[in-house]
Amino acid sequence: MKHGLFAFLMVIVSVFTVLQSYGQSREELERDKQELEREINITSELLVETQRTAEANLSQLVMLNSQIQRREQLLGTLRNELRLIDRRITSLTRNIEELELELEELRAAYAEMVRFAARNSDATQRIMFIFSSENFNQAYLRMRYLQEYSRHRRQQAEQIQEKRSRISAQLEALEEEKSRQQVLLARRQEEVRELAVEKASQERTVSELKDQEQQLVSQLQRQERAARELESAIRRVIEEERRRARERAEAEGRVTTDMYALTPEEQLLSDNFAGNRGSLPWPLERGVITRHFGEQPHPVLPGIMISNTGVDISTTEGARARSVFDGRVSRVINVPGGFYAVIIRHGEYLSVYSNLSEVFVTNGQTVSTRDEIGVVGTNHRDAKTYLHLEIWKGNDKQDPAAWIARSQ
Repeated sequence: MKHGLFAFLMVIVSVFTVLQSYGQSREELERDKQELEREINITSELLVETQRTAEANLSQLVMLNSQIQRREQLLGTLRNELRLIDRRITSLTRNIEELELELEELRAAYAEMVRFAARNSDATQRIMFIFSSENFNQAYLRMRYLQEYSRHRRQQAEQIQEKRSRISAQLEALEEEKSRQQVLLARRQEEVRELAVEKASQERTVSELKDQEQQLVSQLQRQERAARELESAIRRVIEEERRRARERAEAEGRVTTDMYALTPEEQLLSDNFAGNRGSLPWPLERGVITRHFGEQPHPVLPGIMISNTGVDISTTEGARARSVFDGRVSRVINVPGGFYAVIIRHGEYLSVYSNLSEVFVTNGQTVSTRDEIGVVGTNHRDAKTYLHLEIWKGNDKQDPAAWIARSQ
């Protein structure tokens, strides 16, 4: 009996461990799912805006690619969640079966005890059983035996009731998981249909854009030229500010190095900025990253790689850009196309906000986290609204996606 109890306790511990890890995984998957659903909803809105133009354009394709990527990620999350539910159902089913076996054993033992009690129900027989003892110690032990037997019978009855309650709770949990499974299966089928529609639209858009190859090449050349000019302007600002900071440090008798000479206050700001890597607020209230940092294949032109020194965050027309951290406006500069860029210094770090149609800040102005700095520009020809965000550490470009928080 002790061996059976030990085995039962081990089963309960193992099941609890599995369910605990399952619960943690479910929470993580649920967060991922909610974030992907939010991004899909925003991208759907932006895709509608880009489709207002009569002809296919690159913005439509970028949005479609982004939507398809997130839809596939969501399908992956749904598949993982379904796998966890399958494991949960298997675990619950096995647990129910083990509890039912133990319940049958308890019932059988209890039935035997009831039969024994029926055979010895006469009070006279119990008294004779005690008084027929050979000595006082034996009489005492027989009396204790009858008492323990009655107590054990009550415990058996309580254990049977407890097992029944536990089985009932497990069956209820099992039904909940099966219901959840059916909902997720239906959702997955819906997402598969949506994905098929979007991929068909993607293929049509790519086909149409291939007829505009020369136009796309010219557009790419303009974008690369504008990116080079912006990078050159940023580097000039860095060099100029480094020179001024070194001169101030020398005048104040502080030690200077080849790096940006920081005051104690600037060093604290720089450290705080670095300490918030991965959790900086988004520079927009709503938006999705539609072009990532680094080199990536052109969505239409075969064999052509495009380089991005930051990230492009698509948003709705009229959206306002916000500072990702406390800092000081180093420079407001004009960029090709009639738009502006704002460079904000955070100690050793810089954040750059480009493609602004209107600016609310001036050179040297102090800004706080989430302060609005300008209106994001819109290209009305292809109905595209996006903010280009860069983050620099000294002379080194960083991937902004690694710095801003995952969710807005």
